[in-house]
Amino acid sequence: MPRLAQSAELVPHSRIRELAEIAMSMDGVLRLYFGESNLPTPEYIKQAAIKALADGYTFYTENAGLPSLRRAIAEHYLRLHSVNVDPAREIVITASGVQALNLAIRCLLDPGDEALVLSPVWPNGCSSVAMANAVTRQIPHPLCGGRYVVDFDALEAALNPRTRLLLYTSPSNPLGWVATEREQEQLLEFARRHGLWLLADEVYDRLYYAGSRLGCPVPSILRKASREDAVAVVQSFSKSYCMTGWRVGWLVARRDLAAKATQLNEFIVSHAPSFAQKAAETALAQGEPDLLAMLERLKHNRDLCLAALNTMRGVTVPEPDGAFYLFPRIAGAADSFGFCKRLLEQRRVGLAPGVAFGPGGEGSVRICYAAEQNILEPALERLAQFLQSET
Repeated sequence: MPRLAQSAELVPHSRIRELAEIAMSMDGVLRLYFGESNLPTPEYIKQAAIKALADGYTFYTENAGLPSLRRAIAEHYLRLHSVNVDPAREIVITASGVQALNLAIRCLLDPGDEALVLSPVWPNGCSSVAMANAVTRQIPHPLCGGRYVVDFDALEAALNPRTRLLLYTSPSNPLGWVATEREQEQLLEFARRHGLWLLADEVYDRLYYAGSRLGCPVPSILRKASREDAVAVVQSFSKSYCMTGWRVGWLVARRDLAAKATQLNEFIVSHAPSFAQKAAETALAQGEPDLLAMLERLKHNRDLCLAALNTMRGVTVPEPDGAFYLFPRIAGAADSFGFCKRLLEQRRVGLAPGVAFGPGGEGSVRICYAAEQNILEPALERLAQFLQSET
């Protein structure tokens, strides 16, 4: 009997989705397992899509996306990062950030090649590597002095002749870790020295709390890289503009990678939906006030959750600088999926198990704090009660 492709068989099931499917069959669950805000897409973005439909944006666009959106993204980098990006040759619009990630990986890895991935990490990058018949080497972030850092000795030790790519996420999903400028420089120097592609997932760059003021973005690796460096950046409209269901993202890359990604877009998705691309232009043009209001809310939620978690016995949680996640380590929770399943069944609280983010995440859980306070507060109370019952 014909079999499925081995590369497809090797892609593991999402442990987050596995837990979520149990939760979806239950009533009264406080759901903090998915990585999205429960704020709706702002009305002016929805109206821009409606206008785009009325204006006839229902046909094919260029494989690289609408030139007007690529120009808007280039202006976005110049305004926020003082970086000049060529909209015609260095930007590719994709149908979501995850498609940008998958597209870049498919362009960069041959079967048997290896990718170094800083972890714990959102599992889609490692799964995209597996789908390319390549191999992932996960390098855990050590916790040093209350902050996660990059273990460059472990990166060096993991290198071999098949290593082609280094993937990192800043701000991190699930840690909320943000690479310092010095760490960015070291990552770029490491990639240059070993002839690797450096792929940065910067999807959460606007969700940052440690800047000189709220609303400052996390500095992009593009500020450090030259246009000739083997560097690519994955981005999305999902998190910063509450557009998860719209599926619009982008890739910024060296010209040869951008050209090949544009070509391969034709065979994967053709292009992102044309009317959604027009809505994304409006998000960039008008979205700053809503983004700032959301950041105020997220910072308040983060601090509320940190205060509650720091009172719970056996819980260790570093303060994250970005994204909208906390990743507390739970003493004695060697099986994080089992822990989360019991919490769900007994207290109706849905968290993401740390093991979903790789072996380095085992023993922790991920809490998405992009929810209303009337969900977060009872969820934390139930978590505290559950922890007491487990000891």
